[in-house]
Amino acid sequence: VQLQASGGGLVQAGGSLRLSCLHPKSTTSGGYAVGWFRQAPGKEREFITAGTWTGSSTYYADSVKGRFTISRDSAKNTVYLQMNSLIPEDTAVYYCAAAFAWETMVSHHKADYWGQETLVTVSS
Repeated sequence: VQLQASGGGLVQAGGSLRLSCLHPKSTTSGGYAVGWFRQAPGKEREFITAGTWTGSSTYYADSVKGRFTISRDSAKNTVYLQMNSLIPEDTAVYYCAAAFAWETMVSHHKADYWGQETLVTVSS
């Protein structure tokens, strides 16, 4: 499965961006998770959010809770990450990812499939 991420760019602090992740096929598995990770310069990769493909559950890391929203359009096989109130600390390369089991991503911060990176830069 090859995930295709897009939507990164340069934005001023306080602004918004929406990332997209095209998932090439749909799945009806209840525990199938799609989510986003990021890696800032000089830092380790950080898991930030996930949602089940069915939309029954979502999870947000404290660092993005209340500012970022994960959603999906099942008709388009696309997962979105709406990022609002961006701060310079959100500057990172962002990766979309998918896992067969919810726990793989949310509990263990791992994934079975990864998309290519998309760069988000937030200027102060």
